[in-house]
Amino acid sequence: MPDIESTYLVLALWAVIGYLAGSIPTGMIFARLMNLGNLREIGSGNIGATNVLRTGNKKAAALTLLFDAAKGAIVVLIASQLASKDAAQLGGLMAFLGHCFPVWLRFKGGKGVATYFGIMLAVNWQIGLIACAIWLFVAGVSRYSSLAALVTAGWIPLVIGFITTGEMFLLSAALCFLIYIRHWGNIMRLRKGAETKIGAKST
Repeated sequence: MPDIESTYLVLALWAVIGYLAGSIPTGMIFARLMNLGNLREIGSGNIGATNVLRTGNKKAAALTLLFDAAKGAIVVLIASQLASKDAAQLGGLMAFLGHCFPVWLRFKGGKGVATYFGIMLAVNWQIGLIACAIWLFVAGVSRYSSLAALVTAGWIPLVIGFITTGEMFLLSAALCFLIYIRHWGNIMRLRKGAETKIGAKST
């Protein structure tokens, strides 16, 4: 982990900023603006880009993916400039938690994959690109977004341990743990062969 350079007050400030930024439900906003219906009643009921894609609207899904990633990335980048690495990583983690557990939606949010990539790219773009490459490969072969996310989240802490000084290890491990928790239902469906593939529409 990075050295603790910020005061507790600064860390608390960026924790709150990160959570509030992450809690913006961009998928639901775009679905409403584009008259796609209530995401809670579509597909998996999730508010993320994968479920938005099940509406058949690729533009809405792409915008959701972009803005969900941006929520994490912007917090990390601004905190890095105005504070320090410790505040940036804490802000990124809290943005992820805000996306997954937004107070506005009774703590029932998304699964955090796009936000995860935004955080990884902003903290260390090389690691972020490796994460994207792993996801694309697994998703391309399996056609399962959830499996690609699980494999990526599981491998990235190992990659960080081998090729960096380890400053991102605790952050990546915490995000990995949270992604596995958020995808527990997907894990069960994958084991049963009942998981929905990428691009499948709601029926």
